[in-house]
Amino acid sequence: MNTIIKKAGLLSIVFLLIAKLAVCQAVYPYPMPDYTPTKENLESREMFRDMKFGMFIHWGIYSILGNGEWVMHDRGIPYKNYSRLAGFFNPQQFNAKDIVALAKAAGMKYITITSRHHDGFSMFKTDATGYNIVDATPYHHDPLKDLADECHKQGIKLFFYYSLLDWGRPDYGFGHAIVNGKPVDADWDHYIGFMKQQLTELLTNYGPVAGIWFDGEWERRDVNWHFDEIYALIHKLQPAAMIGNNHHIAAIKGEDFQMFEKDLPGENTTGFGADAKISQLPLETCETVNNSWGFNITDTNYKSVKQIIHILVNDAGRNANLLLNIGPMPNGRVQPEFVDTLTAVGNWMAKYGESIYGTRGAIAAPQDWGVVTGKNNTLYVHILKSGGQPYIFIPKLKQKITGASLFDGNSKVRFKQQPEGLFIYLDNVSADNIDTIIKLVTS
Repeated sequence: MNTIIKKAGLLSIVFLLIAKLAVCQAVYPYPMPDYTPTKENLESREMFRDMKFGMFIHWGIYSILGNGEWVMHDRGIPYKNYSRLAGFFNPQQFNAKDIVALAKAAGMKYITITSRHHDGFSMFKTDATGYNIVDATPYHHDPLKDLADECHKQGIKLFFYYSLLDWGRPDYGFGHAIVNGKPVDADWDHYIGFMKQQLTELLTNYGPVAGIWFDGEWERRDVNWHFDEIYALIHKLQPAAMIGNNHHIAAIKGEDFQMFEKDLPGENTTGFGADAKISQLPLETCETVNNSWGFNITDTNYKSVKQIIHILVNDAGRNANLLLNIGPMPNGRVQPEFVDTLTAVGNWMAKYGESIYGTRGAIAAPQDWGVVTGKNNTLYVHILKSGGQPYIFIPKLKQKITGASLFDGNSKVRFKQQPEGLFIYLDNVSADNIDTIIKLVTS
């Protein structure tokens, strides 16, 4: 995961500046597949919009060092030295059943896990390289197979994160000189073939896969990634699978959902969203429980349950999902702080999930006090903070409102609808500490 919060080295800053200079090309300049979404794919998109909440898992041999997934890059660890970590990566306490059960307890409907991150280590059995968890570690086991089987058993959708860049492979190359769409110091065609082989394995050896979550394209904006071939391959192998690419620009042809890294759609607090025009595709925000993606033993900046629920609600009000990250420890277990927080979020979702799951947002523009979600003939007004007034105002609301009550449906709430919008009066409303939800009935 590329995150601006990280204390990046000078080389990282140069990479980001290069990406920023090239990001103006919102249209991918190389061939793309002549892609028409299948019926299965369109159904997957709607299901994705319905699910609203997912678990992100960043896990790899970098977890051993306890300093996040960028530790090889940030500490300047030579690839030869870093690769030795595989020799003592033995996560005997990894339990796929427990991970999936935790996701379900949190109210999450899907899981996205790193199959290969920027360090190039594959967390699954692959014939494309020996640098993988089955062949290069004393664990000699494929945790992604366990996770896939458990997800299918428990009804959780599974996405695979896949890094396009690689810090160690010679065929990827290590420079940034590009000629005719290829890095001059790389065997680019071989690297593209390597990725195709791994993606084929991921989409044929693990049963139904909900989608592929790409990252790393931003490291080389002007190279030919052969997305015409890669995207077509994915859609051919699994027509229902969705493709997303964390490239921080507008979605391109062949993609099925658009993600926003550590930002709500339309915002740009990280610097990644300046050119990420919101598409009509399903949307997703990815965020962390603390400030780290991979396990970080010193990062205790944990978000509160309230903060996470507010991110989730704000995403839903913008018609987006929240993909919330955990970084398992090197032994394979999830640290207890994450478990406690996710369990508490799940308790809230068990009670108020009706106002999130299956809803659509962008019904009304987000306001200082909160957002609106809706489904069928019900709108859910989420008041996340007080505006200091005895009422809230929803401008330009198109729906005709016939009734208003607190979420329990028993306590009526006064309202007045006028051409310019809807007034909801809060004089008899007891504010909830996390989210005061008012249900509106529409005609």
